[in-house]
Amino acid sequence: MRHNETQGSRGASFILALALILFILTSSIGLPIYLRGFYYAHIVGMDLPEQSGYTYEEIKQAYDEVLDYLTIPGKEFSTGVIPYSEEGKDHFVDCKVLFDLNATVLILSAATLLILFFTRRKLGPYRLLKKPAAFWAALGVIVIPIVVGALAASDFDRAFTVFHHIFFPGKENWMFNPYTDGIIRVLPQDFFMHCAILIGVGVVLQAILIFLWCRSQKRYRREQKEDGM
Repeated sequence: MRHNETQGSRGASFILALALILFILTSSIGLPIYLRGFYYAHIVGMDLPEQSGYTYEEIKQAYDEVLDYLTIPGKEFSTGVIPYSEEGKDHFVDCKVLFDLNATVLILSAATLLILFFTRRKLGPYRLLKKPAAFWAALGVIVIPIVVGALAASDFDRAFTVFHHIFFPGKENWMFNPYTDGIIRVLPQDFFMHCAILIGVGVVLQAILIFLWCRSQKRYRREQKEDGM
Protein backbone atom coordinates (compact mmCIF):
# COMPACT_ATOMS: atom_id res chain seq x y z
CA MET A 1 0.00 0.00 0.00
CA ARG A 2 2.79 2.38 0.87
CA HIS A 3 4.45 1.61 -2.49
CA ASN A 4 1.26 2.59 -4.37
CA GLU A 5 0.98 5.81 -2.45
CA THR A 6 4.59 6.63 -3.28
CA GLN A 7 4.02 5.92 -6.96
CA GLY A 8 0.86 8.03 -6.89
CA SER A 9 2.68 10.88 -5.25
CA ARG A 10 5.49 10.61 -7.80
CA GLY A 11 3.05 10.66 -10.71
CA ALA A 12 1.22 13.65 -9.26
CA SER A 13 4.56 15.38 -8.76
CA PHE A 14 5.45 14.95 -12.43
CA ILE A 15 2.04 16.28 -13.44
CA LEU A 16 2.46 19.26 -11.13
CA ALA A 17 5.91 20.06 -12.52
CA LEU A 18 4.66 19.88 -16.10
CA ALA A 19 1.53 21.92 -15.36
CA LEU A 20 3.60 24.54 -13.57
CA ILE A 21 6.05 24.82 -16.48
CA LEU A 22 3.16 25.25 -18.92
CA PHE A 23 1.45 27.77 -16.65
CA ILE A 24 4.59 29.88 -16.26
CA LEU A 25 5.22 29.90 -20.01
CA THR A 26 1.65 30.61 -21.12
CA SER A 27 0.97 33.22 -18.44
CA SER A 28 4.20 34.99 -19.36
CA ILE A 29 3.29 34.89 -23.05
CA GLY A 30 -0.06 36.33 -22.03
CA LEU A 31 1.52 39.43 -20.49
CA PRO A 32 2.00 41.42 -23.73
CA ILE A 33 -1.27 39.97 -25.08
CA TYR A 34 -3.63 40.84 -22.25
CA LEU A 35 -1.85 43.92 -20.86
CA ARG A 36 -2.82 46.23 -23.70
CA GLY A 37 -1.40 49.22 -21.91
CA PHE A 38 2.01 47.76 -22.76
CA TYR A 39 1.34 48.49 -26.44
CA TYR A 40 -0.37 51.82 -25.77
CA ALA A 41 2.84 53.04 -24.13
CA HIS A 42 4.71 52.14 -27.32
CA ILE A 43 2.40 54.27 -29.46
CA VAL A 44 3.81 57.35 -27.78
CA GLY A 45 7.22 55.98 -26.84
CA MET A 46 8.02 54.89 -30.39
CA ASP A 47 6.32 57.92 -31.95
CA LEU A 48 4.11 55.69 -34.10
CA PRO A 49 1.69 58.47 -35.19
CA GLU A 50 4.56 60.38 -36.73
CA GLN A 51 6.06 57.30 -38.36
CA SER A 52 2.81 55.80 -39.65
CA GLY A 53 0.70 58.84 -40.50
CA TYR A 54 -2.18 57.61 -38.34
CA THR A 55 -3.44 59.31 -35.19
CA TYR A 56 -3.05 57.86 -31.70
CA GLU A 57 -6.74 56.95 -31.57
CA GLU A 58 -6.66 55.30 -35.00
CA ILE A 59 -3.64 53.20 -34.02
CA LYS A 60 -5.19 52.26 -30.69
CA GLN A 61 -8.47 51.30 -32.36
CA ALA A 62 -6.69 49.15 -34.95
CA TYR A 63 -4.67 47.35 -32.27
CA ASP A 64 -7.72 46.78 -30.08
CA GLU A 65 -9.71 45.33 -32.97
CA VAL A 66 -6.87 43.01 -33.95
CA LEU A 67 -6.43 41.85 -30.34
CA ASP A 68 -10.19 41.42 -29.95
CA TYR A 69 -10.15 39.13 -32.98
CA LEU A 70 -7.18 37.17 -31.64
CA THR A 71 -8.47 36.74 -28.08
CA ILE A 72 -12.28 36.87 -28.13
CA PRO A 73 -14.25 34.02 -29.76
CA GLY A 74 -16.58 35.02 -32.58
CA LYS A 75 -14.99 38.39 -33.34
CA GLU A 76 -14.56 39.40 -36.97
CA PHE A 77 -11.14 40.55 -38.16
CA SER A 78 -10.75 44.31 -38.49
CA THR A 79 -8.03 46.96 -38.33
CA GLY A 80 -10.14 50.08 -38.01
CA VAL A 81 -9.30 52.67 -40.67
CA ILE A 82 -5.98 51.01 -41.49
CA PRO A 83 -6.13 48.99 -44.74
CA TYR A 84 -5.22 45.31 -44.94
CA SER A 85 -4.88 42.70 -47.67
CA GLU A 86 -6.40 39.23 -47.71
CA GLU A 87 -2.90 37.77 -47.45
CA GLY A 88 -2.21 39.93 -44.39
CA LYS A 89 -5.52 38.87 -42.86
CA ASP A 90 -4.59 35.21 -43.44
CA HIS A 91 -1.52 35.67 -41.23
CA PHE A 92 -3.68 36.87 -38.36
CA VAL A 93 -5.92 33.85 -38.93
CA ASP A 94 -2.79 31.72 -38.42
CA CYS A 95 -1.87 33.77 -35.35
CA LYS A 96 -5.30 33.19 -33.83
CA VAL A 97 -4.61 29.45 -33.78
CA LEU A 98 -1.52 30.07 -31.62
CA PHE A 99 -3.35 32.58 -29.41
CA ASP A 100 -6.18 30.10 -28.83
CA LEU A 101 -3.68 27.35 -28.09
CA ASN A 102 -1.86 29.52 -25.54
CA ALA A 103 -5.14 30.48 -23.83
CA THR A 104 -6.30 26.86 -23.74
CA VAL A 105 -3.05 25.58 -22.24
CA LEU A 106 -3.05 28.45 -19.73
CA ILE A 107 -6.56 27.58 -18.53
CA LEU A 108 -5.92 23.82 -18.41
CA SER A 109 -2.60 24.17 -16.59
CA ALA A 110 -4.13 26.59 -14.07
CA ALA A 111 -7.03 24.19 -13.49
CA THR A 112 -4.60 21.29 -13.01
CA LEU A 113 -2.59 23.27 -10.46
CA LEU A 114 -5.77 24.15 -8.55
CA ILE A 115 -6.88 20.52 -8.46
CA LEU A 116 -3.46 19.39 -7.23
CA PHE A 117 -3.47 22.15 -4.61
CA PHE A 118 -6.79 21.08 -3.16
CA THR A 119 -5.86 17.39 -3.23
CA ARG A 120 -2.34 17.84 -1.84
CA ARG A 121 -3.21 16.22 1.48
CA LYS A 122 -4.32 13.06 -0.33
CA LEU A 123 -1.66 12.95 -3.07
CA GLY A 124 1.24 14.90 -1.58
CA PRO A 125 3.93 15.57 -0.85
CA TYR A 126 4.80 16.66 -4.40
CA ARG A 127 8.53 15.92 -4.37
CA LEU A 128 11.06 14.63 -6.90
CA LEU A 129 14.62 13.64 -5.99
CA LYS A 130 14.07 14.93 -2.45
CA LYS A 131 13.10 18.41 -3.63
CA PRO A 132 9.69 20.01 -4.28
CA ALA A 133 8.37 19.34 -7.77
CA ALA A 134 7.89 23.11 -8.10
CA PHE A 135 11.66 23.57 -7.69
CA TRP A 136 12.41 21.38 -10.72
CA ALA A 137 9.71 23.11 -12.74
CA ALA A 138 11.20 26.53 -11.98
CA LEU A 139 14.71 25.28 -12.69
CA GLY A 140 13.66 23.82 -16.02
CA VAL A 141 11.60 26.76 -17.20
CA ILE A 142 14.15 29.43 -16.30
CA VAL A 143 16.59 27.92 -18.80
CA ILE A 144 14.28 28.79 -21.69
CA PRO A 145 14.48 32.63 -21.51
CA ILE A 146 18.21 32.43 -20.85
CA VAL A 147 18.89 30.34 -23.97
CA VAL A 148 16.35 32.12 -26.19
CA GLY A 149 17.42 35.52 -24.86
CA ALA A 150 21.07 34.82 -25.62
CA LEU A 151 20.24 33.77 -29.19
CA ALA A 152 17.92 36.73 -29.75
CA ALA A 153 20.40 39.22 -28.29
CA SER A 154 23.08 38.08 -30.72
CA ASP A 155 20.84 38.59 -33.78
CA PHE A 156 17.19 39.47 -33.14
CA ASP A 157 16.42 39.87 -36.85
CA ARG A 158 17.43 36.28 -37.50
CA ALA A 159 15.67 35.05 -34.34
CA PHE A 160 12.51 36.84 -35.49
CA THR A 161 12.72 35.14 -38.88
CA VAL A 162 13.43 31.70 -37.40
CA PHE A 163 10.47 32.10 -35.04
CA HIS A 164 8.11 32.64 -37.98
CA HIS A 165 9.56 29.76 -39.96
CA ILE A 166 9.00 27.45 -36.97
CA PHE A 167 5.46 28.52 -36.11
CA PHE A 168 4.28 29.36 -39.64
CA PRO A 169 6.06 26.71 -41.74
CA GLY A 170 5.91 27.14 -45.49
CA LYS A 171 4.20 30.53 -45.28
CA GLU A 172 5.42 33.99 -46.15
CA ASN A 173 2.28 36.04 -45.44
CA TRP A 174 3.93 37.31 -42.24
CA MET A 175 6.20 39.48 -44.39
CA PHE A 176 3.74 42.35 -44.70
CA ASN A 177 3.79 44.93 -47.47
CA PRO A 178 3.41 48.32 -45.73
CA TYR A 179 1.55 49.69 -48.77
CA THR A 180 -1.19 47.07 -48.67
CA ASP A 181 -1.08 46.20 -44.96
CA GLY A 182 -0.77 49.44 -43.06
CA ILE A 183 -0.97 47.59 -39.73
CA ILE A 184 2.70 46.69 -40.03
CA ARG A 185 3.55 50.39 -39.79
CA VAL A 186 2.18 50.44 -36.25
CA LEU A 187 3.63 47.06 -35.25
CA PRO A 188 7.37 47.61 -35.67
CA GLN A 189 9.80 44.78 -35.04
CA ASP A 190 11.22 46.57 -31.99
CA PHE A 191 7.82 46.24 -30.33
CA PHE A 192 7.98 42.46 -30.70
CA MET A 193 11.49 42.51 -29.28
CA HIS A 194 10.12 44.31 -26.23
CA CYS A 195 7.33 41.71 -26.03
CA ALA A 196 9.98 38.96 -25.97
CA ILE A 197 11.80 40.78 -23.18
CA LEU A 198 8.57 41.12 -21.17
CA ILE A 199 7.84 37.41 -21.61
CA GLY A 200 11.37 36.53 -20.47
CA VAL A 201 11.04 38.78 -17.42
CA GLY A 202 7.71 37.16 -16.59
CA VAL A 203 9.24 33.69 -16.72
CA VAL A 204 12.28 34.65 -14.64
CA LEU A 205 10.25 36.48 -11.97
CA GLN A 206 7.84 33.57 -11.53
CA ALA A 207 10.75 31.14 -11.30
CA ILE A 208 12.43 33.31 -8.66
CA LEU A 209 9.22 33.46 -6.63
CA ILE A 210 9.02 29.67 -6.71
CA PHE A 211 12.66 29.33 -5.61
CA LEU A 212 11.97 31.71 -2.70
CA TRP A 213 8.86 29.72 -1.76
CA CYS A 214 10.82 26.45 -1.83
CA ARG A 215 13.48 28.01 0.37
CA SER A 216 10.91 29.25 2.88
CA GLN A 217 9.28 25.80 2.95
CA LYS A 218 12.65 24.17 3.61
CA ARG A 219 13.32 26.58 6.49
CA TYR A 220 9.82 25.95 7.87
CA ARG A 221 10.28 22.17 7.82
CA ARG A 222 13.67 22.49 9.51
CA GLU A 223 12.19 24.65 12.27
CA GLN A 224 9.31 22.21 12.73
CA LYS A 225 11.77 19.35 13.03
CA GLU A 226 13.85 21.24 15.57
CA ASP A 227 10.73 22.11 17.59
CA GLY A 228 9.73 18.44 17.55
CA MET A 229 13.09 17.47 18.98
